[in-house]
Amino acid sequence: MRIAFHTLGCKVNQYETEAMKEQFAAAGHQIVGEEDFADAYVINTCTVTNLADRKSRQYIRRMKKVNPKALVAVTGCYAQVSPQEVQAIAEVDIVAGTGEKQNLLSYIEAGVSSCHVLAYEELTEYQSTGIITSMESRTRVYIKIQEGCNRFCSYCIIPYARGKVRSRTLEEIVEEAKGLIEKGFKEIILTGINTALYGEDLGYDGIEPLIARLSALAGDFRIRLSSLEPTVINKDYVKGLLGYEKLCPHLHLSIQSGADSVLSRMNRHYSREEYLDIVKVLQGFDPLYGITTDIIVGFPGETEDEFADSLRIVDQAGFLKVHVFKYSPRKGTKAADMTEQVGGTVKNARSQRLIEKADAASQQFFEKCTGAVRRVLFEELTEDGLLTGYSDNYVKVYAMGTPEMLNQFYWVKLLEPYQDGMKGEIENG
Repeated sequence: MRIAFHTLGCKVNQYETEAMKEQFAAAGHQIVGEEDFADAYVINTCTVTNLADRKSRQYIRRMKKVNPKALVAVTGCYAQVSPQEVQAIAEVDIVAGTGEKQNLLSYIEAGVSSCHVLAYEELTEYQSTGIITSMESRTRVYIKIQEGCNRFCSYCIIPYARGKVRSRTLEEIVEEAKGLIEKGFKEIILTGINTALYGEDLGYDGIEPLIARLSALAGDFRIRLSSLEPTVINKDYVKGLLGYEKLCPHLHLSIQSGADSVLSRMNRHYSREEYLDIVKVLQGFDPLYGITTDIIVGFPGETEDEFADSLRIVDQAGFLKVHVFKYSPRKGTKAADMTEQVGGTVKNARSQRLIEKADAASQQFFEKCTGAVRRVLFEELTEDGLLTGYSDNYVKVYAMGTPEMLNQFYWVKLLEPYQDGMKGEIENG
């Protein structure tokens, strides 16, 4: 059979799609492009916002038009949280939740046409989809280390979609990483639903034992954490990670709001000062430590003063990048039932103001990096003939070079802000 995959949402979904592709290929099926004519289309969905749900529905309908006789299988978070809603879409043949992705091969081969979704309460152990051996990028690769979240932020549907914390065994992660490094991948990105909770169910004291094992592997490669949650970690936790040379000086640390009162309503268990204490530790270790974050605007009841706190913390933290999200009510979460929902006009205006503030912060970070020499992994060649890739601290770098320099590390002097990153000059030797 010809099988096409389409992935929406997070890095975890991207990893899981790769695992499914390898599973189907090993069974003798041909993997084709997501817009190609196929016998079956697998849509790995996201449900973090209403927009994500809508994009999932749009793709489902578009693919059925490419081949009306094809099987359409929908999996992922949207399928887990709203299985009946997905099943009601006329073009859908198979519905499988987050705990059933590993069964899609047998469902499609059997031509199953039913709603089959495990309740999230049943998902008590990590369900391995096997060890992946590749990814579309030939330089950076995601490794999923855990599943689920038990923090239940008041706005977030993901604990209901992904279930309890279930960690992948350290041995399987290390085995997968070793194979990928041997195949030439230079950057290992550890990802999960809440990576800071890795090992909680296995008796590990945080993620450091995993970092230690991976750092000890042979080869010229680096490790990047996709994110750590300040609801789980503190300044002492991050201090333990700073001694690993292969671990990139970059962290995605979601603050979500700069106002303590909003953080309380969000059920986020830290204050702005505790968050800034983590930032101080990271920047004390490396003044150019790259910190990226998420901020939600228009959370229920958010006042102008509370929003102003979010603007202020962008300056205080010196973020490399801020991802701005307009609050989207998700049925089944506490925040969706809160009074004082903020209107769309206000959310739009605040979003624009925060984006402008975030863009200015990025430029300030780039200017701070001017003259610094950082290690860059080049990944692509632009249409203008420039090599482009990311520095260890997650600055996108553009420099003159040749195709032979792709998938290689180079020390690069950062010269000036350029497009969405900085121009650089490769150092001799």
